[in-house]
Amino acid sequence: MNESTAINAACPRCQQPFHCGASDARCDCFDMKLDDAMRQQLAAHYSGCLCLACLRELKQQVLEAPSGKT
Repeated sequence: MNESTAINAACPRCQQPFHCGASDARCDCFDMKLDDAMRQQLAAHYSGCLCLACLRELKQQVLEAPSGKT
């Protein structure tokens, strides 16, 4: 693991360590397409960044929920 991918955070949802690149030039989550409603929901439930696995899982749950709601 090089310096740019060093673990520097713990996901507030799953507690797993991961590299958050939000303060770097590029984070993997920048490619996640989240609408404003989902961003607000995540901010209301979690403090800090979530790992990509959790972001993908939560986004999928929203997509699969009846009428797009959880």
